[in-house]
Amino acid sequence: MKKRLMRNRAVAAMLLWSLFVLPMAVVAQTTVRMPKNKYKVQQDIELGEKTSRQVEQQFPILNDGMVDNYVEDVGRRLVDAIPAEFRQPAFRYEFDVVNARDINAFALPGGPMYVNRGMIEAAKNEGEMAGVMAHEIAHVALRHATAQATKQSSWKNQLGMIGLILGGAVAGGETGAQLGMLGAQAWMTKYSREYETQADVIGARIMADAGYDPRDLANMFRTISQEGGGRGPEWLSSHPDPGNRFQNINREAQYLNVSSNPIKVTREFSRVQERLRSMPRAMTMAEIQQRAQRTGGAGNPTSGGRYSRDVEFPSRSYRTYSSGNWVRVSVPNNWREFSTSSQVSFAPEGAYGDNGITHGAMMGVAQYNSGNLYNGARDYIDGLAQANTYLRQQGSLQRATVGGRTAYAGVLSGRSPVTGRTETVTVYVTQLQSGELFWIATVAPQDEAYNYDAAFRTMLNSVRLGA
Repeated sequence: MKKRLMRNRAVAAMLLWSLFVLPMAVVAQTTVRMPKNKYKVQQDIELGEKTSRQVEQQFPILNDGMVDNYVEDVGRRLVDAIPAEFRQPAFRYEFDVVNARDINAFALPGGPMYVNRGMIEAAKNEGEMAGVMAHEIAHVALRHATAQATKQSSWKNQLGMIGLILGGAVAGGETGAQLGMLGAQAWMTKYSREYETQADVIGARIMADAGYDPRDLANMFRTISQEGGGRGPEWLSSHPDPGNRFQNINREAQYLNVSSNPIKVTREFSRVQERLRSMPRAMTMAEIQQRAQRTGGAGNPTSGGRYSRDVEFPSRSYRTYSSGNWVRVSVPNNWREFSTSSQVSFAPEGAYGDNGITHGAMMGVAQYNSGNLYNGARDYIDGLAQANTYLRQQGSLQRATVGGRTAYAGVLSGRSPVTGRTETVTVYVTQLQSGELFWIATVAPQDEAYNYDAAFRTMLNSVRLGA
């Protein structure tokens, strides 16, 4: 009996010792398991891709090389820190910035994420911005959109409805649903409180493993609540508080391996905030909605600008513009970019407005079925002249190069209906491996063309195409 008592005491002592010696994270971390999901991973991917095309048609994507590269770098760091059990190798995480002032962000199934310019400007440090992104990445990794559809299996065509709703929910709340041309149920714009708790927990883990302090995720909720004022920030409207969120995230952080010197205010973060705040005021989602109602879509992204005869010459310093992995080009620092789903324009202040640009450059991709580059270039330039009746082609097409690739160039000229001056448009066309045509058009008044030659040459020589 005495031996048995001593043995029991020894076992109890060992158990007590293990509680102190084993990492507290093992004991206290909140357990998160993959939600039940009847949909295939590929369906998440297809849904995200389809919805992202709708989003990019309806919302003004910023397409600023410096800002995009920075957000992409932060996003990659966070994606690399997704816990192994929640990684989906087929998911394609991509990060874009919406040129809207509302405090908002949203991720679509399979990986596409959209962060409003207003969210970046409102963050007090990189950690707070990364907290928003980590939370959204957690929703994607846990497949919450299709898991929520699984729960609501009684609804007809539920998966398709989620694609529509999420496209609208990027704007957040009722405004987003209206902007997405939706009249669907409001509950679909919100994740359940259970899923919000899971995204908080996994988001905190992602942050810690990526070198951030998860407490910044908690602080971010307070920041955007304060910034949002009485109307309530859109991001919080689509991400309901599961209860004691601030305290729960801080408690979770105690049991994570947080760096003693976490990433806070970085030089890159400060530069990006400064750049965003120097740009012209971004529209609100309500204003974007009103424009969409007037134009039937995203409208002319250069609208709202004021034309001027005195336009600043191209800067001698350049920045890099990139769009995904398919194109990269050097652009004068004092030129803004304006994008649609099919092209992007670059122009300085005073050179853009409701009728397009008067100084600068445009580029995009056009479908073409023939493999003959010369015929493709001729047909595209002929079509451009027909669409702009004041322009006439000057001479025949000439061989040229764009980023080291063979191209053909044509010159168009005519009196601009905006400036009343003779305008010269030079269009360069090359072919992608897909067979599509990549084109870039340079625009300047004829009597100022020499001031733009160096900038245009730099752009053409710097173009790098990944396809």
